[in-house]
Amino acid sequence: MTKTAKQITSLVSIVLVFALFNGCMYLLLTGRLSNNFSDTSQSKQIDVAKFLPHVPESDLARIDSSLKLTENLPVLDGAAALVPVYAAIVDNVYPEGCVTFDGGTFDDSNYYGENFAPDSAMQYKNTVRGYKAIVDGDTDILFCAGPSEEQKQYAEEQGVELVYVPVGLEGFVFFVNESNPVDSLTVDQIRDIYGGVYTNWKEVGGADRVINPVTRLAGSGSQSAMDSFMKGREIAPKSIFSVTGASIGFSFRYYMDGLVGNDNVKMLSLNGVYPSAENIRNGSYPIIAKFYAIYRADNDNPNIPILIDWLLSDEGQTLIEESGYVRMQ
Repeated sequence: MTKTAKQITSLVSIVLVFALFNGCMYLLLTGRLSNNFSDTSQSKQIDVAKFLPHVPESDLARIDSSLKLTENLPVLDGAAALVPVYAAIVDNVYPEGCVTFDGGTFDDSNYYGENFAPDSAMQYKNTVRGYKAIVDGDTDILFCAGPSEEQKQYAEEQGVELVYVPVGLEGFVFFVNESNPVDSLTVDQIRDIYGGVYTNWKEVGGADRVINPVTRLAGSGSQSAMDSFMKGREIAPKSIFSVTGASIGFSFRYYMDGLVGNDNVKMLSLNGVYPSAENIRNGSYPIIAKFYAIYRADNDNPNIPILIDWLLSDEGQTLIEESGYVRMQ
């Protein structure tokens, strides 16, 4: 074989090796990821600017409230999923001018409420920082799901007793990409997915794809709800191949459906029941979560019990319902 022929053969061999490598990578990764149902895991933040009190164009429920507070205003804070609730309380019950910002205006890039001024009656620290703020006395009433064990422990270590008053209901939901053929799972199937028993969607009636069970930040409201849902079972470590698979995630119904609605994902029915507001209201959906107005037992602000009593009245429950959530029964 001539030198030129050998060089050509070598070049062809190199091309074939690269072609084979790229083909394998496509089959292993690219092809799977192009239709892997994985954007369920994409993080979305609530746009707080849409829910600022006393701004006419804000997307807040408005009722003819009989309660009007003018002084000793309890500072309200809470989870991202509940911003529409406590912002609507401020809008309907508190006087204009009580929500203030560092620099005088709200910063549109401010995803976690960083520029609410210290003297503002509305804050937004979200769940993890919000639980610390209520224990530390920086907030008067916190609107959140139930606490994690670590959050309970922090309160105990600080010698603080927290009072939890249920003021509304929500559905704890699981969601997948709209392309995922699975529409319904049982509660036990989901526990087994997160417990590592099922690792492929074909084991629960879906496509032949690895399951990627997405979790949330420890101490967040949804992760605390998930830990409670698991009933003491540990969430199994994910397979190294899960990144190539199809995701399943969890959150609260109205946060997914009303606040950060994403046409690319769908909520799953559980035990054959879809997580609609009606099915939460009538109790047929299997995972119904309470959300709470939380305050320190030693907080002597006289308007805290007044405001909470109002929230539990027909007026307050109407505001919660018109904000997109489900009233207490």
